[in-house]
Amino acid sequence: MNTISININLKKKQYKICIERGILNSIGKKLRQFYEGRTLVVITDKNVEKLYMEELKQSFLDNGFKVNIISIEPGEKSKSLDMLKKIYENLCELKIKRKDVIVSLGGGVVGDLAGFAAATYLRGISYVQIPTSLLAQVDSSIGGKVAVDLPWGKNLVGNFYHPDVVFIDPEVLKTLSDRFFSDGMAEVIKYGFIKDKTILEDLNSYKNKEEALNSIEYIIYKCCSIKKQLVEEDEKDLGNRMLLNFGHTLGHAIERYYNYSKYSHGEAVSIGMAYITGRTEELSITKKGTYSYMVNILKKYGLPVYIEDVDKNVLVESIALDKKSSDKNGINLIMIEETGKGEIRNTKLSEVANFLFPENLIK
Repeated sequence: MNTISININLKKKQYKICIERGILNSIGKKLRQFYEGRTLVVITDKNVEKLYMEELKQSFLDNGFKVNIISIEPGEKSKSLDMLKKIYENLCELKIKRKDVIVSLGGGVVGDLAGFAAATYLRGISYVQIPTSLLAQVDSSIGGKVAVDLPWGKNLVGNFYHPDVVFIDPEVLKTLSDRFFSDGMAEVIKYGFIKDKTILEDLNSYKNKEEALNSIEYIIYKCCSIKKQLVEEDEKDLGNRMLLNFGHTLGHAIERYYNYSKYSHGEAVSIGMAYITGRTEELSITKKGTYSYMVNILKKYGLPVYIEDVDKNVLVESIALDKKSSDKNGINLIMIEETGKGEIRNTKLSEVANFLFPENLIK
């Protein structure tokens, strides 16, 4: 199988994204030329460990690496300062040095946590991303955003710290449940609406999940290529890279509202995208018909598009803490002009409640 490669070129860092079916069992060989003789610490979660750790570990051992494993509980609640402290304790007990390497094997939670540990332990050590969820493959493993959550909101303690390489194996997506495949499709659909409507045309042409999986490496490539472009022109998320936050401002607030238990990240983002597009279409910011087109494709891939009986004041308070706030008076909201064309609008915090929630409930 040929490798599809994307090069990320930043001022102080260059690295490669490698997309290849079955690449998991050859990663040890690929890393040997760069890290020979070093100790590898694989950070993963208990679900992924059962599925893929043995295969990956054998690949590392066959190529002369010493391998240690840190396995955490799956789920957003592990992306905390308490879990980060436990990882630091493990790294210290294992006597990990600056020349050693952290390997992230898992979805977005593992990637964010492992990346932040790599960025901060010994003031920064090398790390490698091996994303195993669709969401992580198309989005969170690329671009260097690493973070943990605080009780007041998501990703409030973090850094920009890029991996040395990202290995994406589309074959691992076959073990995803329907729900977590849909979770990742929310981010794929996001890319289609903010930048490339051909992604949506592709998704609409597939009859089912199986057809989508048959072409998934090309979908992943399109999404990663968009993220490459936005990260290279705006590494620190101060300009156009914020387009990637479409649906996330409200989505993060919804996740926190339900204490990260009712909706997955992708499901909350789906609701956020649909809701704000419904509002902006009502206000003639968005081209008529975009909302119904969005709702149809989100539903096709098993994603929710609305919630009921939510206290808007609680959501607004959470949004005010969002890291996309540009200053004490405003927040950058991402909107869609038309399919394939997103825009960033700064909105005063005093106007957010009326803009998003003209009624007391989200309907």
